[in-house]
Amino acid sequence: MASRKRPDVTGAAPLARHAIRRERHPIFSFIAMVAVAVGVVGVSATGLLAFNLADAATAVNANAVVLDENEPIPPSLGAIEGGVNLLVVGTDSCEGANAALSGACQKGDTEGERNDVTMLVHISDEPRRVTVVSFPRDMVVPIPACPDPEGGEFSAMSAQMINASYEYGGLACTAKTVEALIGDKIDFAAAIRWTGVINMSDAIGGVDVCVAGDISDTHTGLSLTAGTHTLQGVQALQFLRVRHGIGDGSDLGRISNQQQFMSSMVRKLQSDAVLADPGRLLNLATTAISQVQQEQLVLSQSLTNPTLMAQIAMAVKDVPYEDIVFVQYPTRYASGDGASRVLPVKDAAAVLFAALQANQPLTLTGDASQGYGVEVTGEAVQPPTPATTPEPAPSGSASAAPVEPVVPETRVDLPSEIAGQTAAQTTCTVPE
Repeated sequence: MASRKRPDVTGAAPLARHAIRRERHPIFSFIAMVAVAVGVVGVSATGLLAFNLADAATAVNANAVVLDENEPIPPSLGAIEGGVNLLVVGTDSCEGANAALSGACQKGDTEGERNDVTMLVHISDEPRRVTVVSFPRDMVVPIPACPDPEGGEFSAMSAQMINASYEYGGLACTAKTVEALIGDKIDFAAAIRWTGVINMSDAIGGVDVCVAGDISDTHTGLSLTAGTHTLQGVQALQFLRVRHGIGDGSDLGRISNQQQFMSSMVRKLQSDAVLADPGRLLNLATTAISQVQQEQLVLSQSLTNPTLMAQIAMAVKDVPYEDIVFVQYPTRYASGDGASRVLPVKDAAAVLFAALQANQPLTLTGDASQGYGVEVTGEAVQPPTPATTPEPAPSGSASAAPVEPVVPETRVDLPSEIAGQTAAQTTCTVPE
């Protein structure tokens, strides 16, 4: 296969270009993935035949991305042992309606499309656990040789910010870059643009967030008073993008702000208010498919089966809050760079990914935010799971076999360099 040079984003001083893009931080794409999965589950569970799964499959396949043409498409989630890895990214496109959401787009100060939000969602094998790892967009990493969508491949690079990988080679290139960091395969992947997140947050009906003091940010347009707010649409996007005026003003603080949003959203999606409402579930499903048709949501070929989306949702919908963990890939600031770029702390990361591959429960020992963006304020109470009553044994039958005692699992204490929170923790955004 022919090799090509990558697009030149280094010769024209990438740091200067990055400085222009600081106010354009995109959305948080986990919203769309959870909404797609939960929506399809709800439709199947309630028998709402108005949503045609065959039509949905046709829509998502039209723009599907092949992560690795030499790898077979993964089987159903239930058949995968050892867990699965789902990559979700948010991109900073200036196409269509997205341009109106960015001053840089309107001024023509930028070009291309980058993955400024990059997250790995790891779903373990039984017992099911969910770990979401956020990769700072300023983290400098090697980018491997990646397929060129127009044919051939782009050559590898030894050091670039991770948010350049999407521009180099699209979703497949970002997947390869993350695979190299975690030492494991990416099974499924998806990318979403700004307007897609706005539409999905509208369909969800809003997410509750907490701010410890007043926030007024001219870069995103976000203005919130101290207290709890239910955010959706453009305001939800502003909250996910905000960096100036919270924590230490860094992207690391913004990640923890996004994790507060994610944690609250997961609690809402697990609550009866969402899962027991067929109308809202149908709305989520149809909205997600419309985002694919409008090219605001792109899925990997391995994720285009609606039945598989349903299986993913069913696998995670009852996971205990304490086993839904949001962490940041550990980093340290690069010296002599004005504290704008960060480098991976690989020893600490190795502990995290070894525990995920061994399906061990995690215990956080570090701060909730590496950028002082949030503070822990309390504990969330998980709604009870409906109990099932076992059927009585037939008269005269042998007594049931004795129940084996439950052996407590050994939890892994993550290094203190790894910041994050669980869905069991409630957090509040800290003003700068």
